[in-house]
Amino acid sequence: MKRSASSIAASLVLAGLLAGCSTVSPEAKVRDKLIAAGVKPHMAGCMADKLVHKLDYSELKELNRVAKLPREHPGALSFDELTYRLQALNNPHIVSVVTRAGLGCAIAG
Repeated sequence: MKRSASSIAASLVLAGLLAGCSTVSPEAKVRDKLIAAGVKPHMAGCMADKLVHKLDYSELKELNRVAKLPREHPGALSFDELTYRLQALNNPHIVSVVTRAGLGCAIAG
């Protein structure tokens, strides 16, 4: 059975669209991690957008590592604990971006 060029092209476009729908945006991944750490969903969404645009991939990985919690205590990361862990990274840029994002989102409500 022969397929026409337009049929093949349509199939490729459809496959590309479906593949695009199945990928999760970096903002969504960061938002989900923040929620898992105990940040309220609205605040997490606000912060995730800012963090993804201000931190590079390696900094996001560092932030993810420092914010991980033991599985038995999801959502238990206090602000003081987060601050302590951020300072331990010894990366002033990450500390600044996270602090500004948190304060900005808290003020924006």
